[in-house]
Amino acid sequence: MALDQSFDEEEEGKMSFLDHLEVMRWHLIRIVIALMIGAVAAFIFKSIVFDVIVLAPAYNSFITYQLFCQLSELMGLGRSLCFDELTFELVNLTMAGQFSMHLIVSIIAGIILAFPYILFEVWRFVKPALKKGETNYARGLVFWGSFLFISGVLFGYYMITPLSVQFLGSYSVSKMIINQISLTSYISTVTTITLSTGLIFQLPIVVYFLSKVGIVTPKLMKAYRRHAIIAVLLLSGLITPPDLTSQVLVSLPLLLLYEVSIFISKMVEKKEEKS
Repeated sequence: MALDQSFDEEEEGKMSFLDHLEVMRWHLIRIVIALMIGAVAAFIFKSIVFDVIVLAPAYNSFITYQLFCQLSELMGLGRSLCFDELTFELVNLTMAGQFSMHLIVSIIAGIILAFPYILFEVWRFVKPALKKGETNYARGLVFWGSFLFISGVLFGYYMITPLSVQFLGSYSVSKMIINQISLTSYISTVTTITLSTGLIFQLPIVVYFLSKVGIVTPKLMKAYRRHAIIAVLLLSGLITPPDLTSQVLVSLPLLLLYEVSIFISKMVEKKEEKS
C-alpha cells in the first residue's frame, strides 16, 4: 500500500504541463455538468423558482417585511418599520424577455446549487500539490467556503434584496409618475444582489489564502479598519431604505465578517511564525 502511494506521488511529480491541463480539463467538465444539472432542474421547476423564490420579495407578504413589522412593534416604534403594499408592477417589454430571464435565472440557480461541488472539484485539483498538514485545512475550506456562500446568498435574498426592492420600487419623485418596472430590471437586481453577497461572504477564505502568501497581514487589516467601516456604511446606505435601523441591520454582519477575517489572518500569521 505504501509502495503504491509512493508510486502515485512519484508519477504525480513527473506529470508534464500538458498532463496537468488534461487533469484540469476533466475537473472543468465535471463542474460544467454539475452547473447544467442545477440549471436544468431550475428551468423545469420554473413555477417554484419564480413564484415562490424570485418574485416573492415583490409582495409585502414576504417573510422579511413581516418580521420587520413585528420587530417595529416589539421595539415600541409602532409601524415605522412596516412596509406598505408595493406600488409598482412588473412588465415584460420584449418578445423574448420572459424566456431570456427564464434562462438567465436558471443558470444563476445552477451556479448557486453547484457551488459546493465546484469548491470540491477545486480542492481535488489542488490536493496533489498540498502537503499532509495542508490537506486537512483545504478540506475544511471546502466546507466553510460552501457554508459562507450559502449564508451570503440567504443574507442577500432575505435582507438586502427585499429592502432594495421595497425602497427602489416604491420611490417616487412625483405622484404623477407610476412605477412600471421591467422584468429584466427586477430580475437583474435580485440575482445580482443575491449572487454578489454570496461571493462577498467568501472574504474570510480569500483573506486566508492571501495571508498564507504574505500579501495580507492582521496589522494591515487593522490599519484599514476605519476605511472598511466607512465602506460598509456607505454600501448599506445605498442598498437599504434611508433609516438608521435598516442600515445597522445590514452593516453588522458585514463588519463581523471583516473582524473574523482579521482573526483568521492572525491565526495564519502565528502558524507561519511557528513553522
